[in-house]
Amino acid sequence: MPLLVYHDRDCDLSVIRACKVLVIGYGSQGRTQALNARDSGVTQIRVALKPDSKTRAKAEADGFEVVTVAEGVQWADVLIVLTSDEAHQKLFADEINPHLRAGQALIFAHGLSCNFGLVTPPADVDVLLVSPKGIGPRIRDIYVAGEGVFCLFAVQQDATGHAKALGLSFAAALGCGRKGILETTMKDECESDLFGEQVVLCGGTRNLVTEGFQTLVDAGYPPEVAWFETCYELKLVVDLLWELGMSGGFEKISNTAEYGAYLTGPRIINETSKQAMQAVLKDVQSGDFVRQLMADYNAGSPDLLGRRAALKDNRLDATKRYLDGVAKAANDG
Repeated sequence: MPLLVYHDRDCDLSVIRACKVLVIGYGSQGRTQALNARDSGVTQIRVALKPDSKTRAKAEADGFEVVTVAEGVQWADVLIVLTSDEAHQKLFADEINPHLRAGQALIFAHGLSCNFGLVTPPADVDVLLVSPKGIGPRIRDIYVAGEGVFCLFAVQQDATGHAKALGLSFAAALGCGRKGILETTMKDECESDLFGEQVVLCGGTRNLVTEGFQTLVDAGYPPEVAWFETCYELKLVVDLLWELGMSGGFEKISNTAEYGAYLTGPRIINETSKQAMQAVLKDVQSGDFVRQLMADYNAGSPDLLGRRAALKDNRLDATKRYLDGVAKAANDG
């Protein structure tokens, strides 16, 4: 059964405009959501940051009053939690929960911390998911252009009886009612998001591109050629599929590419791959992935930081930097 979809006509902006809104965190999503909400007529917005936060100056330059989390929670009606998922557990226990009062609302952009028990809000507050689907700065650009992005929306806990109206109002303030606000659950959003990131969008794509590139280079093909064929053109194909769908996109590529895809795709992504995907999904659903994530985070993120550092030293990126330099030299010349 299709998800219920809401648009601006289904949302009452006056609901969020009447609220005191605290945006916790001022990174990619925090800045965008604060600016979009203000431009949609929400006049009472404060930003909560640590005293030594690197984004304090940016928030102040954008015209927002910056407070501590504890101060903000005591002032606000609605709390928009936009720090990293891993930070929610300690942040909630130490700085949010001790100051919560009945009737307030907690809004998350991702369901991870609530779904896996990192955060357990008291029963007398509303808990919602408002998850615009896009990278923060791009969401902002689309909003400024008069358009919007899709948003996943859920009511996890309705203590006041008005949680749905509030969540839809905030989603509309972000510009999402211009495109579509899809009602789901925190569980479905969170688990499908983690699976999609790991199997397709980030983990799968990164390894597919890297291994394809390396296979060509190991076989003696120039890295510049290998980069074009496994990385550069990926965006062109993905843009086609995004715009036209799978069948429409395939109609636009060459017969050679299309026929080769039918023959070879199942050799690369096959039953073994599907079994691996099922195993990943079970790790997500059981909480095993989140437990591993939090164990590393609580230890200072040595595994994450080590893998991030190792990723910087790779031939594919070195090839891209070389070709970027070639293009720059042509433009400078």
